[in-house]
Amino acid sequence: MTVKRVLIPVVAVFAVAILLMANAIAGNVTSLRGQVDLKETNSAATINHVVEDGRVPQNYRQQPPLIPHKIEKYQINLKVNQCMRCHNWQYAAKEGAPKISETHYQDHRTGQPLDDVVPGRWFCTQCHVPQVDAKPLVENTFSE
Repeated sequence: MTVKRVLIPVVAVFAVAILLMANAIAGNVTSLRGQVDLKETNSAATINHVVEDGRVPQNYRQQPPLIPHKIEKYQINLKVNQCMRCHNWQYAAKEGAPKISETHYQDHRTGQPLDDVVPGRWFCTQCHVPQVDAKPLVENTFSE
């Protein structure tokens, strides 16, 4: 008997065994999405406004305003800032959105006002966070 006659059937048996084990293991894997068909599409994300009228009250002096809508799909990078589509001074009145503060247009070094947002204020989520209607996880007894 040659080595080929013995080796080929042995390799074939191992290949079949591995395929059967992989199939059995894959049958037990659960996706993080749950048992959802991949062809099924999700509905668009809604913008939930928790505070209906006016701005969210500040909790401390100089607190950056909270964002009263979802921003999880917003693109904010070196070239694009989707917040500016509504909140930049050119579009705020038309969109009915609050205009960003004049300090965002002021050069930090010279103090001169600019027509566009300065780079140090470009990434809104460095200071501003979305508002959520979350109950405190721990009882808070803080008082001023």
